Amino acid sequence: MISIKQINYAIAVAETLHFKKAAEKCFVSPSTLSNAITEMESQLGIKLFERNNKKVIITSLGAVIIEKAQNIKNEVDNINKLSELNSEPLSNSISLGIIPTIGPFLLPVLLPKIKDDFPNLKLNIVEAQTDVLLRKISSGEIEMAIMALPFETSGFNVNKFWKENFFWITKKDDPRAKKNSIKAKDLDLSELIMLEEGNCLKDHILNACKIKNTSKITFNASTLSTSIELVKGGIGTTLVPEMAVNKLITSNPELTKIKLDEKGPHREIALISRQNYAGARDLEKLIQLFSFELNKNKKIKN
Repeated sequence: MISIKQINYAIAVAETLHFKKAAEKCFVSPSTLSNAITEMESQLGIKLFERNNKKVIITSLGAVIIEKAQNIKNEVDNINKLSELNSEPLSNSISLGIIPTIGPFLLPVLLPKIKDDFPNLKLNIVEAQTDVLLRKISSGEIEMAIMALPFETSGFNVNKFWKENFFWITKKDDPRAKKNSIKAKDLDLSELIMLEEGNCLKDHILNACKIKNTSKITFNASTLSTSIELVKGGIGTTLVPEMAVNKLITSNPELTKIKLDEKGPHREIALISRQNYAGARDLEKLIQLFSFELNKNKKIKN
């Protein structure tokens, strides 16, 4: 009968496609891991991996086994999580993912309160793009993640806790800066600085502004901070989410913010987890804290 240890080793090899890296991830020697995988393949009568000195390939049947092994690992993790529920809420460790267009603006508001209310919680923060975080949740690498919607989250547990709109950022000497709000149709797409492809904020902005033809958009930045620097340099204008406005604008007095006059909310913030995640009590506590802190904290509201 195969063991949980063998399952963990096989999953590590599937994730890294490298026996040495998988061994390092599992804190064992390469020979220990290799022998365990060989024994597992012998027990199953199935070749999970094709390997030579250059690369590791998951066999077609191996991919099916790995998927089922991942489900088993997740259930074992849930059992371990359930055993922790007799302790105080949020008194163990949680791996929390967060996307880059939320982390720098939300974490300074939330972390002090989390530390005060749950001093025994060990919080591991993982910053990555939405699709990466969803894969990490599915694999059990992290328990939950803070993300922006709309995004395809079928198969996941979604708990919304914040809504916000977008603001147009331009220089104060821009003739349009005297407006209280601006319609999407009045934006000059040729000067609009957007985030790079693959960033969900770009998709949310295009959706809020109902922009279908992006051929006129030529400026792309990797971060919101870079977008702001380009606006300061007179390169163009940009749109940022409500929670980022004050932090990005306060230290840049030459810039101004103007509300995007399009039906909102332009995006929603949610805590995402696996549907069968055992730590429902911890989820509920965090959602309550997030919602309360965001509603009372003036630094994130406009």
